[in-house]
Amino acid sequence: MLRTRVITAIVLLAVLVPITLFAPIGAFGALIGFVVVFAAWEWGRLLKLNGAGPVAYALVAGIALVLSTFLGIKATPLYQMAGIFWVLAGPYALLRKPTLAAHAWRAFLLFAGIVVFLACWHAVVDARTRGVSFVLSLLLVVWLADIGAYFAGKALGRHKLAPSISPGKTWEGAIGGWLAVIVIGALAAATGFYAPTVFTAFVGQLGWDRAFVALSVLVAFSVVGDLFESLLKRQAGVKDSSGLLPGHGGVLDRIDALLPVLPIALLMLG
Repeated sequence: MLRTRVITAIVLLAVLVPITLFAPIGAFGALIGFVVVFAAWEWGRLLKLNGAGPVAYALVAGIALVLSTFLGIKATPLYQMAGIFWVLAGPYALLRKPTLAAHAWRAFLLFAGIVVFLACWHAVVDARTRGVSFVLSLLLVVWLADIGAYFAGKALGRHKLAPSISPGKTWEGAIGGWLAVIVIGALAAATGFYAPTVFTAFVGQLGWDRAFVALSVLVAFSVVGDLFESLLKRQAGVKDSSGLLPGHGGVLDRIDALLPVLPIALLMLG
């Protein structure tokens, strides 16, 4: 299992790193578009679309991406709609746990998913236009929150964060992930290391106090994104969103926390 996981990670890095660092924006956007389309396919599967339903849903997502580009649709309204979804629907789902058997809820998620994936794609491309270091720093926020939560949870975890959704997550882990982001973010902003980054951008535009709040918001929504996908998987009765990435599960399993973080970060920066 570990060998498979490592091999998959190496292959992914071999593809993603050169394109992120050196490819023109068009090629980078195309790669991320493929990632988003596969994520949409998994979203359709988790919402229990029958037969070719998940493929059709992924096709709709892909067409929406292309049309939004060629029609010059502004990204900010997409960020706003995605932000509203994550601010309202995300916590509502985690607290109330509406089931997929409720057709209105599933229909809403099918529509909202297209908006979420569109906003995510535009946010990644937008971040890449601001610089390689900027887009990598945004990814780093999620990675740090995840790594910090893992080690803090292992060492100190006592109080379950959402036991009915993801029993392994604890409040101590979430706080550890938040601390990791705040400490590294403060150091990066203070030193200007590898600027421009999301850390220097927040401090430059918002000041230190509101930058602290903004990073805290991103960490909170990285947890919401992770738990939201866990809820969908639990209701769908599956462990992973798919088996597309051997040893890692599916695409959604890797980008779930990024789905809310990316558009909300770009929305806060304007």
